[in-house]
Amino acid sequence: MPDELRQIPFLESFSEEHLLDVLNASAIMECEPGDEIVTEGAEATRIFILLSGDLEVYKDGDMLTVMSSIGDIFGELAVLQDETRSATVMAKTKAFCLAVDQKFLEHMMPKEENCSFYAALYEFITKLLARRLVATSEYLSTVDKELKALKKSATAGA
Repeated sequence: MPDELRQIPFLESFSEEHLLDVLNASAIMECEPGDEIVTEGAEATRIFILLSGDLEVYKDGDMLTVMSSIGDIFGELAVLQDETRSATVMAKTKAFCLAVDQKFLEHMMPKEENCSFYAALYEFITKLLARRLVATSEYLSTVDKELKALKKSATAGA
């Protein structure tokens, strides 16, 4: 097991045995600039982990953010909820991603027989979503304050 993979928060959540199962259900994707990794509206079976490079996230054609941190995860919501992809993720630079096929993983490791594995998986995803929710709440609070200040200055100037 390469040490670099061991340092990715998602992967360090698993025991050595479970980590090998995850890697057996995974593929490393090499992406060139402009490659679409995830397409908004497409069916979902994979969770992705950024190993290197920069990725852009688009929703309805508008760029939302750039992912550039090793270990950034995307695609987990659609897979967990059996929904279509909510955004498009495109390589901005040459990038490598670990693509974990959730359906293949469930086939290899049925949930009923691998409770500890799925507990680790869902615990990690829960923590990830909680961090995203906090960041989103902080952002919305800032936007709300700016909006109130704009409204106040607009009414004062009228």
